[in-house]
Amino acid sequence: MIKNILDNLLDLRELLKGLSTEHYTKKLDLLNGSSIGQHIRHIVEFYQCLLIARHSKQVNYDARKRDWQLEADLQAAVTEIDSIMAEIKTVNNDFAISFVANFGLNETEQATQIPSSFYRELAYNLEHSIHHQALIKVAILDMQLIGLVKPDFGYAPSTIRYQQKICVQ
Repeated sequence: MIKNILDNLLDLRELLKGLSTEHYTKKLDLLNGSSIGQHIRHIVEFYQCLLIARHSKQVNYDARKRDWQLEADLQAAVTEIDSIMAEIKTVNNDFAISFVANFGLNETEQATQIPSSFYRELAYNLEHSIHHQALIKVAILDMQLIGLVKPDFGYAPSTIRYQQKICVQ
């Protein structure tokens, strides 16, 4: 799974290296007014929250710091992805952590704590990244930049395997 996460982050990194700042920050109606940069920031911040959990043994994605520079500055995003990849390469064991989230619509509602594990949350982050990559691919298609991503960018591994199986038949 670690290799798959690193490959996924590398795909994001390679995309960013091919984008202009204008494309990265362009707010698109097709994405409900969001930009590729906003989706990248969101992916990066989830990984940041989880990597903090290596020490705190508690992950709360609601409490992410929301670094607006990541959605505006391509180089800052690439640098942070590199940092995340370097830290993920050091992961060599699973351990229990607590997943904390407020599923209510106001701050006064009680947060829920759910037992989880670091590897389970890594798997969630990979799936979360793929989901946002699918949205990013919509933006890439809309801006006619499809050559910047692999054909399977934004597809879950199970979907890719299924499509390969169908092609073989």
